[in-house]
Amino acid sequence: MEFESEDAAKIFYDEYARQVGFVMRVMSCRRSERDGRILARRLGCNKEGYCVSIRGKFGNVRKPRTSTREGCKAMIHVKFDKSGKWIITKFVKEHNHPLVVAPREARQTMSEKDKKIQELTMELRNKKRLCATYQEQLTAFMKIVEEHSERLSKKVQNVVRNLKEFESIEHELLQPRESLQFGPSR
Repeated sequence: MEFESEDAAKIFYDEYARQVGFVMRVMSCRRSERDGRILARRLGCNKEGYCVSIRGKFGNVRKPRTSTREGCKAMIHVKFDKSGKWIITKFVKEHNHPLVVAPREARQTMSEKDKKIQELTMELRNKKRLCATYQEQLTAFMKIVEEHSERLSKKVQNVVRNLKEFESIEHELLQPRESLQFGPSR
């Protein structure tokens, strides 16, 4: 089977799970290393795997719960194809537990949660790109300010040097006049 999108595959398998009598769980995905988009997804029975006890690591568990995991292997694997469609590449139909789920035990699909995670991930990537752009602009601005500061510093040094020269010349010009005004002493 093939689907137009990953969500269409999730919706299909979730509906199939409800009809057959189990709860669908999003199990894992494989992402592109280049751009982070999802290339493949594994969807399965919520009784897949076994619960690993955390007792002992963090002290006693207050209310130990019975495990809902029973090592069920039922699942589908969907993969994004070059054609742009999502194709089921693996299907395991058999469950190792009774199938009849009471309506109150059934839950909503994870598609809304996955959509939100995907949206937030893309937003985070965009914010990181924006931060990198701002950092480049700030670095360029600081370089311009530094260059301007150096030019201004050189101009101030030239003004100071010119003032000292002017004072020196002025002092030389005024000194002979003072001796002429008072004349030789008698």
